[in-house]
Amino acid sequence: MDSWLSIEVLDGEFPARSWQSAHGDNLTEAALTHGAEQWTWHVHRWGVTLEIEFADEAQRDRFRGLPAVTAALDAVPDPDRGLVVYNGRGGGSGSRARRGPKPRPMSDAGALLTPKEEVRLQLATGEPPMFQLSAGG
Repeated sequence: MDSWLSIEVLDGEFPARSWQSAHGDNLTEAALTHGAEQWTWHVHRWGVTLEIEFADEAQRDRFRGLPAVTAALDAVPDPDRGLVVYNGRGGGSGSRARRGPKPRPMSDAGALLTPKEEVRLQLATGEPPMFQLSAGG
């Protein structure tokens, strides 16, 4: 049974593409010398993903524990939030389910109602306001 390992590296202090250039050859060499059957890199607008296929889980787990792999993963651009490692295929494999409709853009949303100001008009007279009589009195 084939066993996949996915390593997703997100952009951080520097682009993940630079990390791939610095550590990609070491990772693929380590994968090939430890039983990888195939591998593929995916470049995204947010980072890179490396997917590696091994013949079994034992080979995958041995690869994951190699010092060269640990060193590469310790050098990602954002070590706190920019690394996701998991079993299975990942970011570049595509979805098996169709996506739903996209949300409507906010530009077609209705404007908020503005409160109406109460405006009271009076006719001007020659007397100060305190001496004006109201219409009812």
